[in-house]
Amino acid sequence: MSSPAEQYVVFFSFGPTAKIALSDTACCCVFPNIETDKYVVLPKLSLFMQIKLVNTSTNPLPSYETLSAAGMDLRADLTQAMLLKPMQRALIPTGLFIELPIGYEAQVRPRSGLALKHGITVLNTPGTIDADYRGEIKVILINLSEKAFEIQHGDRIAQMIISKHEKAEWIQVDTLSDTTRGSGGFGHTGY
Repeated sequence: MSSPAEQYVVFFSFGPTAKIALSDTACCCVFPNIETDKYVVLPKLSLFMQIKLVNTSTNPLPSYETLSAAGMDLRADLTQAMLLKPMQRALIPTGLFIELPIGYEAQVRPRSGLALKHGITVLNTPGTIDADYRGEIKVILINLSEKAFEIQHGDRIAQMIISKHEKAEWIQVDTLSDTTRGSGGFGHTGY
């Protein structure tokens, strides 16, 4: 058996003898066995909320590329390549359907590399996927560059963030409290 340091990426102390070992997708508790001088590794426990997902595409499931990544890449689910002309927008299917818990949303955001290198962005950013939506996740892309851009099946086209949100209840009043800023907006503090 390899040592826990070889199996996992990060360790956190958990009491005087136990450690929590983190990998990119899960964690486990690692306890030293004093009698055998070996480690006892308990089954992996998920660090992440579990979300039901149907994938009708041939693409891999969305995943975090690094341990600290906030977004998961969404990939195009196309039967043939699509050419996005300058200033053209298109609705790109992903083949993904999700069931979020109440109180959460999924936000669809641009990928910074596509925006910087090719001028490709998500038009309604961030796009919101509500917890009660059961349709296919589709991404509205726009080409803001001067060159046509080809999208192939499996291309990473956007990223998705899962985010908790609050519900608000409005209280109608006649006046609001004063602040230093007041009604200043739209660059009132300078450019």
